Amino acid sequence: MKPAADTTPSPASPDALAARIKAIAGEMGFQRCGIAGIDLREDEAHLRDWLAQGLYGTMDWMARHGDLRARPDALLPGTVRVLSVGLDYGRNDDDRAWDTLADGRRAYVARYALGRDYHKLMRNRLQKFAHRIAEEIGPFGHRVFVDSAPVLERALARNAGLGWIGKHTCLIDKDGGSWFFLGEIYVDVPLPVDPPATAHCGTCARCIDVCPTRAITAPHRLDARRCIAYLTIEHEGAIDVSLRPLIGNRIFGCDDCQLVCPWNKFAKRTDEPDFRARNSLDTASLAELFAWDEDEFLQRTEGSPIRRSGHRRWLRNLAVALGNAPTTPETLAALRARRQSGDALVDEHVDWALARHGAR
Repeated sequence: MKPAADTTPSPASPDALAARIKAIAGEMGFQRCGIAGIDLREDEAHLRDWLAQGLYGTMDWMARHGDLRARPDALLPGTVRVLSVGLDYGRNDDDRAWDTLADGRRAYVARYALGRDYHKLMRNRLQKFAHRIAEEIGPFGHRVFVDSAPVLERALARNAGLGWIGKHTCLIDKDGGSWFFLGEIYVDVPLPVDPPATAHCGTCARCIDVCPTRAITAPHRLDARRCIAYLTIEHEGAIDVSLRPLIGNRIFGCDDCQLVCPWNKFAKRTDEPDFRARNSLDTASLAELFAWDEDEFLQRTEGSPIRRSGHRRWLRNLAVALGNAPTTPETLAALRARRQSGDALVDEHVDWALARHGAR
């Protein structure tokens, strides 16, 4: 009688296994993949200093879980390596983006948020990636992350060789710019690590100079309390009156520091169907979006990262943008239609906007 076939995957050299894992990442649709260790002591010190200065605004979870971000083996005991991956979302529309920013009647939505929410797409893809690795090496301890836990993802990606952290705090790949999402798999497999990426910003300070609210206070130092992405997405209350005129027509996030970055001339453009613009968000006017009631907002933002803001903050952001828009009958009609909405936050921003047009 023949012995039963051994189904245990054949062992491979660590270098060969690492190469195979990266090849699988490419097959799964990730444009970049690297392997990092878990020593983040220097980044932990930088994070603690940033937190100590209160630059995180109202994002209290940043302070609550600060140390876990820099200690992968504390977040997931047994972790010895991190697989870091990048997924391109760049669109060949930089000129159109600048055109939208220059047209005060139109709404600007950050490029990452125009289509489907990337979190679910990347998480599913990472789970399949982990399953493929298990087919090669057998069961192994791991956990998938996509902005879903306290993870210092940019530092890990830098250490995995995916790119360096630019002066605007975004990750930059010299061969692919910065228009890509990050995801991680914490693993208990002692794979060989990749050399970390080296910085190539040089003396360039375009991202610092272009920031509308001067939120980048120094290279690698972002004051979230002034950042338009924070103000329009994370911040729940009233937007500081002094910052409102600087927000322009940006209603969900901000891309200025990436649009101006010279390294993005090398950005990889993608036509991932899930990342195509929905609901004409790349061309919509402020007035038409401001007319969405809550039911329409929930229907149109299903599966979109914009859903996170909620209808209340959506209206707040649009009211600010309309306050910065040209004074036209359409602008005034849109604002007057929302007067005395019954929501104090929305009403305050609508009144401010009307006052900006001399039509309170």
